[in-house]
Amino acid sequence: MRHNYIPHPRSIYKGIFKLPPGTYLEIETQNLGRLPIPRPYWSAWDMVERARQQPFAGSTAEAIDLLEAALIRSIRGQMISDVPLGAFLSGGVDSSTIVALMQKISSQPVKTFTIGFTEKGYNEAIYAKSVAEHLGTDHHELYISPKEAMEAVPHLSEFYDEPFSDSSQIPTFLVSRLARSKVTVSLSGDAGDELFAGYTRYHYAERIASMIRRTPRLARLSGSKLIRSLSEEVWDGLFSLMPKKKRLAHMGEKMHKLAGLLSSESEMTLYGHLISHLYSPEFLVLGSQTPRDRIESRPIPPSLTSFTEKMMYLDMTNYLPDDILTKVDRASMAVSLESRVPLLDHRLAEFCWTLPMDLKIRDGQSKWLLRQVLYRHVPRQLIERPKMGFGVPVTDWIKGPLRDWAESLLSETALKDANLLEVKPVRKLWSEHLSGQGAAGYLIWDILMLQDWSSHWQTASSKPRAELRKAL
Repeated sequence: MRHNYIPHPRSIYKGIFKLPPGTYLEIETQNLGRLPIPRPYWSAWDMVERARQQPFAGSTAEAIDLLEAALIRSIRGQMISDVPLGAFLSGGVDSSTIVALMQKISSQPVKTFTIGFTEKGYNEAIYAKSVAEHLGTDHHELYISPKEAMEAVPHLSEFYDEPFSDSSQIPTFLVSRLARSKVTVSLSGDAGDELFAGYTRYHYAERIASMIRRTPRLARLSGSKLIRSLSEEVWDGLFSLMPKKKRLAHMGEKMHKLAGLLSSESEMTLYGHLISHLYSPEFLVLGSQTPRDRIESRPIPPSLTSFTEKMMYLDMTNYLPDDILTKVDRASMAVSLESRVPLLDHRLAEFCWTLPMDLKIRDGQSKWLLRQVLYRHVPRQLIERPKMGFGVPVTDWIKGPLRDWAESLLSETALKDANLLEVKPVRKLWSEHLSGQGAAGYLIWDILMLQDWSSHWQTASSKPRAELRKAL
């Protein structure tokens, strides 16, 4: 209920733990009764400390050249395949860079894939098409109606072996299915945000942290209350009056997020709020208490002194593997598509951590250095626009076409049967969301995915073993 995924090393299953990133287990046949201890084969901590001891000291031009060379080396290796290969293309910085360099390497048009939506504020297919036309790729796009997208929702719990509710899982599954109709392997641009400071929160977290240090707590709490006095829908309406170039998507949601941030007591508490859908979900989850090892309290390499770099490290070692890579892996493998991530090359990652922050964020623009590589191949006017993310309007769908499905999972009977969540608070959240007064549509989605997962797997576990194997 905090993160919309289950952070490692925990899992949803009693007595079962996940291997942390970059580790392996060695099973000794002569000691089968002894629990094996995860051993690291690669350490993000060591990589960061090593990189910080050898900071990049060259010119900006040299940095651009070295980054492009490192990207090409990684992409060239990832393109080795004895089956048809392509790439996801959203039209954003990360995927466009990957595709541009793939096309530079390839002797024939690269197959690219994009999903489009008719809903305003969620469609990036037009931008992807412009990039594809400029690069000359063999582009495939498919516009999905709300009905087609929603048909995937009840099947999500079949793909994810734990509750998982990053709503971009829906378009990720759909674009994977499109790609699989033409190729067997597809490259993606994931990890660009973590390596090049791309997340929006990096831009304003430092400013909010500074404001928190300067502003009395009582004044901040009053400001928080004032923001929450208007619903997300009202804030969206107010921001729609701004000039189009200055608008950001989902501003109502962002304003209510800001309200929570204002109550933070420290930098890392602020980060905890930034990465949480619900910072203290004890009131929702039956018999629960907040674990001591919150993500924001996990160890950080001592060489990282800036708040932004601390956030980037924690995102790279937690959010990236547990949310982003989990989402893509499960969605792609659900249709037997292999997804590869060139930006995860360990040599490329280490190079990125040698770079000073002003090569990542410059003049308020994120991913500055990566953009300079991209602009060698794609005109900047095709790329420069507000960051949209990769989502679908599920909070609107569950009030409309998906309402019956949602109500079946959020009824008092369904909630009591699952025995995971407090009934009254959930029903209150649902009622407020339906009336337009609520500010937690994303939290409703978290609850729905937990309920749907529980319902699906409780039903599956009651089936005879042979029948369950066939279903899986």
